[in-house]
Formats: sequence, C-alpha cells, structure tokens
Amino acid sequence: MNDFEWRRQLRGLRQPHSPRRDLWTGIEQAMGARAPNAPEASIPSRAPWFFAAGLAAITLLAIGLARLQPAVTPAAMDVAAATRWKPDDPRLAGAAIELGAAQVELRQAIAQAPGSAALQRLLERTELQQSRLRQLGHDAG
Repeated sequence: MNDFEWRRQLRGLRQPHSPRRDLWTGIEQAMGARAPNAPEASIPSRAPWFFAAGLAAITLLAIGLARLQPAVTPAAMDVAAATRWKPDDPRLAGAAIELGAAQVELRQAIAQAPGSAALQRLLERTELQQSRLRQLGHDAG
C-alpha cells in the first residue's frame, strides 16, 4: 500500500458508519432481565466507604512523608542565599538556578548522611560547574 491509499482509507474513517446489527435490542433485553419493580437502592453502595478509606490513606501518607522530610533550618536557608547567583545573561540564568538548587539539595543529603563520599563528590562537581558558569558569565560581559 502506498501513501495515497492510506490517506484515502483515513478519509473514509471520518464518515459516519452504521452498526452491522441493531444494538438497542441487546440493551433492552439486558435491562428487561432486571426485575422492573426492584428498587436500585437495595444494592449497597460502597462508594462513600471507598472515598472515606482513600481520603484516610492519603492523609496518613501525607503525614508520614511530612515526618520523613527534613525541616529546612536557618543554616540551610543561609547556604541557599549564599549560593544564589543571578547572571546578567538570561541564557545562563536557568543553569544558575538549577545548580544552586542542586547544591542546596546535596547539602541537605550530606547532613543526613555525612559519611557519603559519593555525595561529597557530587557536591564538588556541582560547585565546579557553578564556578565554570560564573566564569562564562564574567567572560560574556
């Protein structure tokens, strides 16, 4: 099949089509199988219980995550303010924001795991990238 035939078939799909058989008879039979006088309220509704259980689970999850997340200390805020640098060149501004945020997150991770050599290497690499970015900003004018 070539592109012309594919496009012709796709245009044909936009046209309305009738079903091969009448669907309403099957729907009427399915509805008729249920007793006409049976009240629908006799079926127990579980939706309110599922909603309440889901809401309780989400609340417990949020509380648990809030307790696991370390609180931002004033020292961490000072580090964030000290590493915040806004270059004049708008092309470098996004990278400066990302590197500053990465440094803050790495320092928080190091505070939780002070003996991690991998986190120390990542922090050093991030600081090196930030110094290169500052040099680029200085060279750009």
